[in-house]
Amino acid sequence: MMRFGISVALVGALAAPAMAEVTISHGYSAFGELKYGPDFTHFDYANPEAPQGGTMSQRQLYGYGSFNSLNIFIIKGDSAPEVGHHVYDVLMERAYDEPDAVYGLIAETIEYPDDLSYVAFNLRPEARFHDGHPVTAQDVVFTINALKTEGHPYYRNFLADVLAVEAENDHRVRIDLAEGVGRAYPGEIANLAVLPEHFYEASPFDESWMHIPLGSGPYTVTAVDAPRMITFCRDLDYWAADLPVNAGKNNFDCFAYEYFADDTVGMEAFAAGEYLMRAEYTSSRWATGYDFPAAQQGWVQQVLVPDGRPTNAQGFWLNMRKPALQDIRVRQALEYAFNFEWTNETVFYDAYKRSDSFFENTDMQAEGLPEGDELAILEDYRDQLPEAVFTEPAHVPPVSRPIPRDRSALREAARLLDEAGWVVDDAGVRRNAAGEPLRLEFPDDSRGLEPVITPYVENLRSLGVDISFDLIDPAGMSERRQTYDFDISMSAWQVSVTPGATLRGFYGASAAAAEGSNNLTGLADPVVDALIERIAGVDSRAALVPAVKALDRVLRSKQIWVAGWHLGAHRLAMWDVFGRPEEPALYDFNRGVDFWWFDRPKYEALVEAGALTDRF
Repeated sequence: MMRFGISVALVGALAAPAMAEVTISHGYSAFGELKYGPDFTHFDYANPEAPQGGTMSQRQLYGYGSFNSLNIFIIKGDSAPEVGHHVYDVLMERAYDEPDAVYGLIAETIEYPDDLSYVAFNLRPEARFHDGHPVTAQDVVFTINALKTEGHPYYRNFLADVLAVEAENDHRVRIDLAEGVGRAYPGEIANLAVLPEHFYEASPFDESWMHIPLGSGPYTVTAVDAPRMITFCRDLDYWAADLPVNAGKNNFDCFAYEYFADDTVGMEAFAAGEYLMRAEYTSSRWATGYDFPAAQQGWVQQVLVPDGRPTNAQGFWLNMRKPALQDIRVRQALEYAFNFEWTNETVFYDAYKRSDSFFENTDMQAEGLPEGDELAILEDYRDQLPEAVFTEPAHVPPVSRPIPRDRSALREAARLLDEAGWVVDDAGVRRNAAGEPLRLEFPDDSRGLEPVITPYVENLRSLGVDISFDLIDPAGMSERRQTYDFDISMSAWQVSVTPGATLRGFYGASAAAAEGSNNLTGLADPVVDALIERIAGVDSRAALVPAVKALDRVLRSKQIWVAGWHLGAHRLAMWDVFGRPEEPALYDFNRGVDFWWFDRPKYEALVEAGALTDRF
């Protein structure tokens, strides 16, 4: 298929049984045509006339945690995620108004045969790192090899299908791929950051460190005060400033991130104008907390930004590495003990909907009984799946009455625990036949969800579960997650619009065995692995949807989590000093801010009114 590219037939010295058609293109889309042709000047959601200047000062990304490392690619340390956001350029940049398209950044073009046995990237000769060194194909080779062997388990799992990587010359790199990788994989490879090999001669790749990282992106780290703040300012000699993928982007002179261990303090700082924008993760604060003088004056705005991506897979993840949680009846009991309906009404101001799917808010969510192509896929594994997968609707969480303690739900939880052999003793503690208590550890590093978790923990204690809920520091929480030292962990994963090989890192057996992976539950199941590989290998979105539905149905049948909640949008609070594109990208949020700009007249008016100080 021609995707605004050049199609050529590769012919060897001797006639081959069949010739592979090769596409060379300025962009890549897994399924379907590219929206933007080779001569495009900017993305539709960008404003190429946006003014430059000012500082985007905001709370840390993702709203929690701290940092003690600037090496974001490994498991060691607590790294600052903003580094990846600003410092490193990728081979090809995502278009956030298309589900899975990427366009040339470091790579001018991508090349691939129809069978996807390899993917090659032709690099722009002008690409430069911040120290002036050219970006070469050897840097790409170094990046992939380092991530595959010493990187975070996420990268190691994702890059398992890379068989070999070779620099064919300074500006061309070829990556040989395993059979059946699927059409999404080249785009995912293209979205990898490219790291400078020469930098790591003095900065070991597999160690955490706090010196300034070297990249080729639009910003460099200019100030660090760990764990309180990190600032990035524009590289005035940024090599790619005029490329179409960057038109209307990177408009701020600097990005400054303020870290707060206590978000109450963070909110007070925002209200006082110490920083200018925050994503709000607390529904009660969104509903009642923005009544300070600046908000009452209209100087601070609350904006709900729609998100067309799949909703976060958020919930209480149950660590099945622990013997007690290997029994599905115990996991089912933990689900009955969580009263979402009361929580939503009392704590969340009815802001959310209950999640039931790992691919919520998409057409990839399993519903009802399996049928059609989804059923045909599941039939291949019928002898390895419980009959209920075929005869009962896809699992949804039980609905509780919106009262503090729904006794009918708790009775069902108690029945399941009894059935699993955890019986209440004379002291009210559940014990197994060996006399061991049902003891669960639930650590967390944020007080933001304490009003949600505390009633849940109280319900479990009323059932005789010896559960401890401990608020610990972010560094301690990071360490416990890396070593899976917990029974329950609250977390959320952003799901791709086009799921593929990255699913291994969340649900694959190889990730379950790797320290520090995102497979918090320890799930290691051959059917799940097979379905993930099937998803990774599909050749059309029509084939992708039923395959993901099948995976969703199987995952839900295993009840590896107590499902959380979703909004389908992002709550942003900001001082009214920014300009924003009229039509934001459908499939973006975090990167969307990169297309905002500083509105100098609005800012000066607030300074003159005494609302802000002149420091941004």
